[in-house]
Amino acid sequence: MKKTWWKEAVVYQVYWRSFYDSNGDGIGDLEGLLLKLHYIKDLGADVIWLNPMYQSPDKDNGYDISDYYGVMEKAGNMETVERLITEVHNLGMKIIMDLVVNHTSDQHPWFLESRSSKDNPKRDWYIWKDAKDGKEPNNWRSYFAPSPWTLEEETGQYYFHSFAAEQPDLNWENREVREEIYRIMRFWLDKGIDGFRMDVINLLAKQKDFRDAANPYDLSYLGNNPGIHEYLQEMNHEVLKHYDIMTVGEIPFVTPEDGLLYVGEDRNELHTLFHFQVADDMPSWDMLRYKEIQKQWYEGLKGKGWNSQFLNNHDHTRQVTRYGNDGEYRVESAKLLGTLVHTMPGTPYIFQGEEIGMTGVLFEDISDYRDIAMKNKYNELVGRGEDPVQVLKDLQPLSRDNSRTPVQWDDSENAGFTSGIPWIKVNPNYKEINVKRELETQDSVFHYYKKLIALRKENEVMVYGDYADHSDGQEELYIYTRSFGEVTWLIVLNQSEETNEVKLPEIAHGTGKELLLGNYAEIPEGDSEDKLVMRPYEGRIYRILNKR
Repeated sequence: MKKTWWKEAVVYQVYWRSFYDSNGDGIGDLEGLLLKLHYIKDLGADVIWLNPMYQSPDKDNGYDISDYYGVMEKAGNMETVERLITEVHNLGMKIIMDLVVNHTSDQHPWFLESRSSKDNPKRDWYIWKDAKDGKEPNNWRSYFAPSPWTLEEETGQYYFHSFAAEQPDLNWENREVREEIYRIMRFWLDKGIDGFRMDVINLLAKQKDFRDAANPYDLSYLGNNPGIHEYLQEMNHEVLKHYDIMTVGEIPFVTPEDGLLYVGEDRNELHTLFHFQVADDMPSWDMLRYKEIQKQWYEGLKGKGWNSQFLNNHDHTRQVTRYGNDGEYRVESAKLLGTLVHTMPGTPYIFQGEEIGMTGVLFEDISDYRDIAMKNKYNELVGRGEDPVQVLKDLQPLSRDNSRTPVQWDDSENAGFTSGIPWIKVNPNYKEINVKRELETQDSVFHYYKKLIALRKENEVMVYGDYADHSDGQEELYIYTRSFGEVTWLIVLNQSEETNEVKLPEIAHGTGKELLLGNYAEIPEGDSEDKLVMRPYEGRIYRILNKR
């Protein structure tokens, strides 16, 4: 396994519109990010992942791009981007940008040309099909709508969109499309960015015949189709291999065996990936399932490819609310989940606000939500006659807006995020949970994350160490080791509201152990050489001494 900077990095995701507003328009911006760069540096992150800031009508918060060479006015301008890249590098960090090339905005000049007539030169840049029996070409669904097909009245054909109708999919079979995408990638890499997070990159290739799905609600037919690896290998050959960069693919619907095809070091495609066997397929905490997922991915990629570790991002509810305890044990739980992510094999990701234990939110009315996926689903279900109150209640827990409320900087109005009216409401708990308080409190979540990140930087065992689970079948306890050379670390986590007695694995029997980090201030009475007493949501990292 090769050692590389991106394997050793800790990535901090900036959803800029909710990060910090510098001009009082209620929307975070890149100037606001520039003002807070030292905060990210102080935390210890190495890489900033910046969500899309390209020119966009903003129907899906920037994931509908109308000009890949332009910058959304809400975010800033090209001069701001260039200054941001320079300042990030001056601080010894790197920056990667979202690459959204499965689809564009329906306002992109390419699509405006494509939809204008059947014989337009750019007609084949997108996917157009005739009606089938007077209806949509097949029975598929999209992520954001009941059908991925929208009828263009003037030409009488349907265009395909995996997401919203305002996000038509590009036709990657068209060589001209691919060459233009490669030009765009070179443009930004030549600006000095350090890589890409590639949005739904495994959706680029489509099923050739667009046949009906046996179960249209299982959207896996949208991804991992024949031709995808040829596209990515071509992308690597044409662009990626010529730069010292980091690439991470957002790749749903994959097993470890599939994932290795994308990130295998001998495959010449991508460096690492986000799979979603946790975030998409585990709506609430399931310890046994989580252990199984980690074991399968570790064994599937060991020595051949690289994983990413995360429990939340801009599309998934904040981890302490979804997978932890955001009430009585919010602080302990936030630290435990951070410990879990940062001690697992792979590159850890921090989503803005996670490092202070920010929580999800429950807005009282659908009008307070901005998530296009949630609002479309709400309208679909209510349109069928379902009870609006119950529909809202059912959709709230996994709404993407749970993670998109503004970063809570202090306890002033609007959590110090903006002097204007925020584009989405601030979480009401900002008086208690905010950066200012975290920085002033020595045992805060923030300061714990700093220690956790520093440990990873100083100890290769956290990056390259072998992984072994020693708690198979235990539903509340997670006990595992990381080993590298002569060094072995033991991680013990009690994901429970109850105090649990832990019998240590044989590897720790009769040996000394040094506590490197724990999320409680003091160790309780009752511990012995082969037994620990773990309090609710307690996590500890030990170095095993005198290893047998």
